Amino acid sequence: MTERTEPRRYHHGELRGALLAAAEQSLRERGPAQLSLRDLAREVGVSHAAPRRHFPERQDLLDALAEAGFSRLGGEIRDAVADGDADFAARIRRATAAFAHFAVANPALLELMNATKHQSGRSAVTRSAEAAFAPLVELIKEGQQSRVLQAGSVEGIGLILYATVNGLATLVNNGLVEPGRLDDLIETAVTQFLKGAAPTRRRTNQKPA
Repeated sequence: MTERTEPRRYHHGELRGALLAAAEQSLRERGPAQLSLRDLAREVGVSHAAPRRHFPERQDLLDALAEAGFSRLGGEIRDAVADGDADFAARIRRATAAFAHFAVANPALLELMNATKHQSGRSAVTRSAEAAFAPLVELIKEGQQSRVLQAGSVEGIGLILYATVNGLATLVNNGLVEPGRLDDLIETAVTQFLKGAAPTRRRTNQKPA
């Protein structure tokens, strides 16, 4: 006697979440090229047409994954800034460490997030990316106002910090650096960043008496 598995039934809102969770797992294991709405439908136990109520096209699913990723990343950065020591340097370190650990834990998702936000017509993803990094932008502005960081383009200063931290996370993901070294490397990188981005002190030429 064979057992029949009853198809899972989802409330309208639950199905979307289940599909996103299954899609992120598939992304982690097989990469974005293998993501298929039909395969996801089979995995969560619904008809092949059911996912299209939430994601009419495959790109809609990818956009939703990217938005969810940025939302999660933004929450982790905000929590890192809010928790613990209120010292400016400490908050910068915690915020960048939160991003680095997210990047190491979710390399495929982060790659999708970065690729999607730059595609034309993806304004919702772009807005979610801006919201995710808003706490770091505000920290840089605060640093400039308190003269801990030099005046100038907030975007330019932020890109240097982002590139540095993302580069360290990439080294870990590529197996070139041990994961256990990440926190120490972030500490060193942020210390060097703060020194390099500090306002230049003017030297006064004094004439000998």
